[in-house]
Amino acid sequence: MGEKSDRGSEWTFPTNHARVLLSIARDPDVRLRDVAAVCGLTERTVQAIVSDLDAAGYLTRSRAEDARRNRYTIASDSPFRHPAEAGHEIAGLLRLLADPQAGADRSAPQQVQN
Repeated sequence: MGEKSDRGSEWTFPTNHARVLLSIARDPDVRLRDVAAVCGLTERTVQAIVSDLDAAGYLTRSRAEDARRNRYTIASDSPFRHPAEAGHEIAGLLRLLADPQAGADRSAPQQVQN
C-alpha cells in the first residue's frame, strides 16, 4: 500500500498552465525566461502556455512602460474550464497560491468535509 507505482509517479499539482499563470500573477512584469526557470519548463513551452492562456481570455499582454518588455494582466474573474469546477473563478486559486501572505495566515492544514 505504501509503495509507489510507476504509473503517475511524475505528475504534480497544479498543472503547468496553472503554474505559469500563478508565476505571472505573482509578478505581472516577469520575463518568460524567468517563468520557465521557476516552473522547470522550457521557454518555448512557457510561450505556448501564455498563448493558450491569452487565447482563452485568462490573461492579456501589453507593453510595459519601458516598451521593451511585456506586462501581463490576469482576468481573475475567469471561470475554470472544466465542468467539475463550473461556477468557480480562478480568483480563488490565485488568492490561495499566488499571494504568499494568504498561506502564512493558516497555522494548520484544513480538512475537507465529506
